Amino acid sequence: MNRLNHRPLARNSLVLLLLAACASHAADPLPQNRPEALAGGQPSAAKTASVTISVPDMWEYGAPLIAPEPRATDRSAAQKDPTVVFYHGRWHVFMTVKLPGKSVIEYCSFTSWEQADGSPRTLLRVSDSSYFCAPQVFYFEPQRKWYLIYQVGIPGVKKMWVACSTTSDIADPDSWTQARPILDGGEADPRREGGLDYWIICDEQRAYLFLTSLNGKMWRLWTRLEDFPHGFDHCELALEAKIFEASHTYRLKGQDKYLTIVEENGRRYYKAYWADRLDGPWTPLADTAEQPFAGWKNIRPAAGVEPWTDNVSHGELVRDGYDQTLTVDPDKLRFVFQGMWDKDKSGKAYGQFSWRIGMLTPVPSRGSIGRQP
Repeated sequence: MNRLNHRPLARNSLVLLLLAACASHAADPLPQNRPEALAGGQPSAAKTASVTISVPDMWEYGAPLIAPEPRATDRSAAQKDPTVVFYHGRWHVFMTVKLPGKSVIEYCSFTSWEQADGSPRTLLRVSDSSYFCAPQVFYFEPQRKWYLIYQVGIPGVKKMWVACSTTSDIADPDSWTQARPILDGGEADPRREGGLDYWIICDEQRAYLFLTSLNGKMWRLWTRLEDFPHGFDHCELALEAKIFEASHTYRLKGQDKYLTIVEENGRRYYKAYWADRLDGPWTPLADTAEQPFAGWKNIRPAAGVEPWTDNVSHGELVRDGYDQTLTVDPDKLRFVFQGMWDKDKSGKAYGQFSWRIGMLTPVPSRGSIGRQP
């Protein structure tokens, strides 16, 4: 999803044609860990067909949607790391909050985004740790359970837990089970590096776990769908590039392709990569500050909105559904993110940054959008 350095394209109607990239993958040998190899078959024609992906040339943001709630105790300094689903007529948002000496998960729910900031907040009581955060939520259809994936700091353990909690009722924040490890950081933990910002996405046969390690690497683990959340016993490098953290991977609706967006350090912005399978190589789509997926170069406040951010940090694309496939509609993109002015970071530690949560919406193109002319 991005602007490509091929022949010049109109800035308000950017289109990416991935014919050459698809052709190069078709020439690759079939990896032993691919589902097709396990099944003894070959990729279908649909999986090797050309695909066109367009990306907004410009995003607009409104006023902040969720800010720290004024309260006498457990006062938050920042709202960050949002994960979002729409279910039974309501938005459900889980996010990290920075409390005095703690990073924990907070929940709110509402019927429209105009109600978001005034909606009741609940701090989840899923762990006794002072550090459990960076949540991801989805409904795991094979088990008919909601899963919350997050990181937990455990004293004396070198690698953070990849943790999960479950519930049958996403609307009841007190119903989540206590944190249990998917990976516990012990001797048998297969992660080569502990990493952070853990992310689960499933295809028809496997659950994949992606993570970043703050050193230009994105890692991939997997397990059989029937074994989830157990069985992540192999770790491999999925992507090495100038990337930092918060990699979030989605299935593109109607295209049988996958999109990973990942955050870059400094004045934060998002890059994007695509793949035709979750265990395959990732190809750059929008991987520079000048031509980002979303960053200070291609965001602006909507009409009448006071500017409040030049950072696009740890965000979640609004999904077309809520299940474990994490499907997004590339023609109806919305991006819920954490933002703030870069100048306001000066002289502060990261935990003191005053993040607030907002939403980016594409600016409509004057011409056709989304397909090769």
